[in-house]
Amino acid sequence: MASTIQIDRLLETVVRTKASDLHLAVGRPPVIRLHGGLRDLQTKVLEAEDTVALMKSITPERVQQEFEETGSGDFGFAYGDKARFRVSIFKQRGNASMVLRQIPNSMLTFEQIGLPKMAEQICRRPRGLFLVTGPTGSGKSTTLASMINYININFDRHIITMEDPIEFYHYHKKSIVVQREVGVDVPSFAEAIRRALRQDPDVILVGEMRDVVTIGAAVSAAETGHLVFGTLHTNGAASTISRIIDSFPSDQQEQIRVQIANNLIAVLSQTLCPRVDTEGRCAAYEFMYVTPSIQNLIRENKTFRIDSDIQTGKRYGMQLLDDNLWGHFTAGRISGEEAVDKSRNPGAMVDKMERQGVFLKNKDDFGLPEDEGDGGAPAAKKPGPPAPPGGQSDAERQAAMAANRARMQAMAKK
Repeated sequence: MASTIQIDRLLETVVRTKASDLHLAVGRPPVIRLHGGLRDLQTKVLEAEDTVALMKSITPERVQQEFEETGSGDFGFAYGDKARFRVSIFKQRGNASMVLRQIPNSMLTFEQIGLPKMAEQICRRPRGLFLVTGPTGSGKSTTLASMINYININFDRHIITMEDPIEFYHYHKKSIVVQREVGVDVPSFAEAIRRALRQDPDVILVGEMRDVVTIGAAVSAAETGHLVFGTLHTNGAASTISRIIDSFPSDQQEQIRVQIANNLIAVLSQTLCPRVDTEGRCAAYEFMYVTPSIQNLIRENKTFRIDSDIQTGKRYGMQLLDDNLWGHFTAGRISGEEAVDKSRNPGAMVDKMERQGVFLKNKDDFGLPEDEGDGGAPAAKKPGPPAPPGGQSDAERQAAMAANRARMQAMAKK
């Protein structure tokens, strides 16, 4: 019973502090991820029997059996009405470890997430494929949950989601929402999509397009008259399209290229950045809406030219990731170091900052050559306020906020 009380206290701490993750491993106290940084909790160092007891206190029997047989397992559970958690249990050095990701119960609006206005129009589309991409922990599930919730509230649709595990719970509103968990309700994503086509769906959410079979099934579902949402672990719109096409055998690539060109609606590639003006993180995104010009580029295998179309497609809400990062930086929401670290072209980002009179104190930490920042001549090194890492102290945060405000005021006067 003591272990159950302990896990309850740990989960309560995660919910109260609004941490994103809880890490439990032998040889270290429980650790939370708060605003992107790791912080130890003030409690005992965990021993082998502690992690086993904590694991068994929340893990279903079927997942415990999978854990014993394969060394890992995944599941989700509700912590009362406060939050849901997505849990990954695994063995390391022969001991049990866990990572718990908090899934808030409340859905965010498009404005809160910062989605482009085209997101609402995408939700109205009767057919097509919409992809949300980015690294693990970049908020893809939150974005898709908000879009599904928007459809659920505003339209009468039959929505089928397939997830591993189920994260956000959706309740029937104007739409019917059916949620299938891979490994519990259905054996695989591909099988779930195949069966869904016989269940009169209007909207299909594929939690992870992790293999060729699943990708092919999702594209076919979009082609046959359904609105399909999916995720991929890619960075950038152009690289997402290339990744999809390159995952197929060479003799099938021409066919899938045509299917993608005809059925892809848009790609939203996102990442999360620690804020310096307040607590928390903000989303930076790259958005590509498929226009006839982009369709032709995909068909002709000229995805390397897509970035140019994104730059000229502002009327569709299109934006490159680096432009969005620059907007966050100039608005004082993120540090210069964070903008460079998350950018697709760090050298160009540094060059842009230096032209505005902003010189990063720790530029060398990004592995840039001396002349990359300004196109030839060695960059002049001037002191600038370093960005605090995620998990900084309150004093460091206040200092960073003050430095950032001063820097933005100086740029505004130029």
